[in-house]
Amino acid sequence: MTDLPGLDLQALAAHLGTGPLTGELFRGGRSNLTYRVSDGTRTWVLRRPPLGHVLATAHDMAREFRVISALADTTVPVPAAHQLVEDTSVIGAPFYLMQEMPGAALRERGQCPWLTPDDARALSERLVDVLADLHSVDPASVGLQDFGRPEGFMARQVKRWGKQLDASRSRELPGIDELRDKLAATVPDSPRAAIIHGDYRLDNALVTQDPLAISAVLDWEMATLGDPLADLGLLYVYWAGLGSDNDPITGGVTSLPGFLSADELVARYTARTGTDTSGLGWYIAFGYFKLAVIVEGIHFRFASGKTVGAGFEKLGAFTVPLVRQGLAAAHKEL
Repeated sequence: MTDLPGLDLQALAAHLGTGPLTGELFRGGRSNLTYRVSDGTRTWVLRRPPLGHVLATAHDMAREFRVISALADTTVPVPAAHQLVEDTSVIGAPFYLMQEMPGAALRERGQCPWLTPDDARALSERLVDVLADLHSVDPASVGLQDFGRPEGFMARQVKRWGKQLDASRSRELPGIDELRDKLAATVPDSPRAAIIHGDYRLDNALVTQDPLAISAVLDWEMATLGDPLADLGLLYVYWAGLGSDNDPITGGVTSLPGFLSADELVARYTARTGTDTSGLGWYIAFGYFKLAVIVEGIHFRFASGKTVGAGFEKLGAFTVPLVRQGLAAAHKEL
C-alpha cells in the first residue's frame, strides 16, 4: 500500500533519503502499530504508538529501541535495531526502525498445520528457555543497570495498571475493583531483579519452521527491571487463557497436541532458573488483571475510533471473563 493509517510514507522516504516507499500494516498487533516498509531494494520494520488514547508510560519507542539494542549480543533473540526517531514532525509520532526477521507469530490454529506434537513440545521448551535466558542476563553487563526501579516493583505495577484502568474506564466492569484491591493488599516480596519483557507470550515471538526455532522476541514496550515472576505469571495467563479451544487470548494454539501445559512451563522454568515459584498464584492473578486492563484499553480506543486493525470489535467482551479468572486465581492463592 502507498496510503497507510498512521504512516506518511512520503515523509518517511524524505527522512530516510530514499525513493518512493510502499508498506503494509502487520495484522495481529493490538497496541503499538507495526509496519513493513520497502523502497524496492531495502526493507525495514517500523514501530510507532497507536493513533490515539496513548496512556502515560505506555507505547515508549525509545524504551523498546534501547532494550533490543542492549540485548543484541546476548542469547536472547532480537531484531537488529537500526534507527530511533523521536522527532514527531516526521510522521506525527516517535518511531523506530528495525531488521525484518524470518518466521511467523503463531496466533491461530490455522497457522500451524505443519506443527507436529514433537515440534509443539520443542517450541514450548524453547519459549521457556528464552525467558530463562532473558532473566539470567546481568543488566549491568548490557548497560541496563538503570533501566528500572526493582525495589517496590510489584506494588507500583498494581498502582500503575489501576491508573491505566481508570484512564480507559467507560463502562461497568464487575469484579475488577475487587481484584485490584485484593492484589494491592497482598503484594509479595519479589525475588532478585531481572530484565523482564513485560508481555512475554508465544505470539510475541517469531517462529521458523526449518529449522524449528524462535528467530526473535518482539514487542518490548513494557520491558524494565523488575520481578521475573511477573513475566512467568503473565506467560501462564496467555498459555491457559480462558480455557477454550477458540480462546481469543491463546487462539487455541497452545491447546494443540504436544504443547506443554501451563504447569509444565512453570516446572521447566523452575528447573532452569532455580527460582522459587511456589507463590506464583498471586502473579497469575495479577497477569489476568493486567490483561483485562490492556483489553479494556484496546476496547476504549476502538470505541473511540482511534485504532486500526481487525478483531478489535470483539475484544471488549473478554474483559470481565479475564477478571473472573483473576479473582479465581487470587482466591486460590490466598
